[in-house]
Order: sequence, then C-alpha cells, then structure tokens
Amino acid sequence: MVHLTEEQKLELRTIASKIVKDGRGILAADESTGTMGKRLEQINVKNEEDTRRNYRHLLMSSDKELSNYIGGVILFHETLYQKDVEGKLLKDYLKEKDIVVGIKVDKGVVQLMNTDGEGTTQGLDGLGERCAQYKKDGCDFAKWRCVLKITEHTPSALAITENANVLARYASICQQNGIVPIVEPEILPDGEHTIERCQEVTEQVLAAQYKALSDHHVYLEGTLLKPNMVTSGHSAAIKASPQEVANATVTALRRTVPAAMPGVVFLSGGQSELSATENLNAMNCHEACRPWKISFSYGRALQASVLQAWQGKQECFAAAQMVLMHRAKMNSLAARGEYKKEMESDKSSAEQSLFVGNHTY
Repeated sequence: MVHLTEEQKLELRTIASKIVKDGRGILAADESTGTMGKRLEQINVKNEEDTRRNYRHLLMSSDKELSNYIGGVILFHETLYQKDVEGKLLKDYLKEKDIVVGIKVDKGVVQLMNTDGEGTTQGLDGLGERCAQYKKDGCDFAKWRCVLKITEHTPSALAITENANVLARYASICQQNGIVPIVEPEILPDGEHTIERCQEVTEQVLAAQYKALSDHHVYLEGTLLKPNMVTSGHSAAIKASPQEVANATVTALRRTVPAAMPGVVFLSGGQSELSATENLNAMNCHEACRPWKISFSYGRALQASVLQAWQGKQECFAAAQMVLMHRAKMNSLAARGEYKKEMESDKSSAEQSLFVGNHTY
C-alpha cells in the first residue's frame, strides 16, 4: 500500500504554510507561450523566447523585499530552465530570496463529449515522472487548473464530478512526489448570472471537490485551494460590492472547505487590479471565523501594470520592478485586512478590467 510517511506529511504542510505565511501570496507567472504572446501583443512586443526570458527575468530578479509579500511563484516549464544573459537560472533568483518555486503541470483543457461546451483538463499520463523530475529541479508546489462555467444548464453533474476527480488524482500524484498541489476548480466569470447563482455553483463545486480529495486520500494539510471569488457574472446588470463579494465568498468557503486545509489563494478571474485587491481585503475584514489563510495567487492582477510599465524596453526594467513591488505589497496588505485604497499611487491603469472571455492559460 502506498501512503505518505510522517516525514513526507511534515514536508508538505511546511511548504504549504510557508507560501501563505504572514500575508504572503503567489505570483502566477505560468502563462503558456501562446498566452504570453497575447500579453506581449498588448504592448506591441514580439513573442520570442528572448523577450519572454527578459520579462520573466524582470519578475524573478526583483529586490529581496519581494519575499515579504510573495511566498511562491508558479513557473511555466520553459521558465524553469531559462537562464539570464550571464548564465544564471531564473529560478535561482527566487531561491536566493527564499521564495518557493512552483510549476504548472496540466496540459490544458479538452472538451467533454455531448456536453454544452464543458471540458476537463488533461495531463495525468506521465505526471508522476514529471513531478519527480520537477522536485529534483527545485519545485516544491504545482498548479493544475480545471474550468467550469455558469449557464442555465451548466455546470453539469458530469463536469463537476469529472473535474473534481481529475484534480484529486493530480493532487495525490503530486504529494507522493513531495510536491504541494494547488487545487484549482475555477468557475469562469463569463455570463450575466447573479452573485447568488455564483455562490450556489461555487458551493456545489467545492463540496464535490473536497469529497473527491477525501476519496483519493489526499493529505489536506499539504494542499492549497485556488478558487474563484464569488462575484456577479462579468456581463451582469448589477455588480456586487466588495462587501457583498466577501460575504458570499466567505460563506461558501465556510460551508464547504475543511479547516485542515491551510490556505485559500484566490485567482483574480479577470478583475481589475484594484478590484482583486479590494475584494481580497474585504474578505480578510469579514467578521466570520476563517480557519484558513485567505490570500492571492494572481497572474494578470499582479502583472498587467508591470507589462505596461516595461513596454519591452531595457531602460524601463527598474520602473517595472517597482510597479511589481507595489502591487505585491498592496495584495499582501489585503491578505492581512490592512489595505486602504488611498495607498494606491496610480489608480487609472489598476482600475482597468482584465477580463478575457472563456479565458485559457
């Protein structure tokens, strides 16, 4: 029988707790080559390996102060093995700052037959071998994204169950290889649904998810959850306030997520940088008991302003790093319930919506 030893359990829960310690969160820098191309296109920069490397170098080589706000960084496979112009591995910049290195391990979403455009995520084949290699190469946590959507007839029971079991199987394989799994059942914000409908679906999805994790004997203390916030649909006529988002989200989590799980690290889901920070802060100011750390695992909501400041220009390198530091600090304050909107220096770019319909990574 395969089971985790006490030493393995200790390692997993130590890694998970370290990532979300004292207001720290995660920088999701694991965009695929295609997705990175879309980001670079917005600043009129070509999607070439050198350009991607230079941009990731900008992120990874930021001042050591970054480790006060960021506990982990998720990398794409290419980035894990990239070196700067002097031959230094980019991941080593993170190691030197004692930031935990993570890796995206899924192989993307594929459609489920005879469903209303629903899907599941592939990549379980050979995952054990890949995780073993990633562990040797310095990775201590992983990300796997599953996607569900809200319409009149979705998510279906099939989609909920299939994605919950895929995530649970992935989590089990990761833990056997000493890697903390981030469990990410993302419910897309696309649509006109109300916040009440989103809460209802989120509770269904998370309840199924934790049933599956239990069935697969996953060690919850050595995992992190990366869910969507409970919000109105992007096209909804009535938008929920940060307080309404906080109340609906915390309520959904309290009804479905076991206290043994150490940290909830929210995805930003196309919210503007400011909205993602404000909503996170509101949750950490909520009066209800929250047995888990509530923090962030943001991609666009940490990087959009950074890309705009960089513009692909070497002379803008330091200025872009300062923008990253500011956004990381603001979200770290929000993860402690200490953020105030007056702390923002330039609200204009941070208020722009980052929504992408049917978002792929």
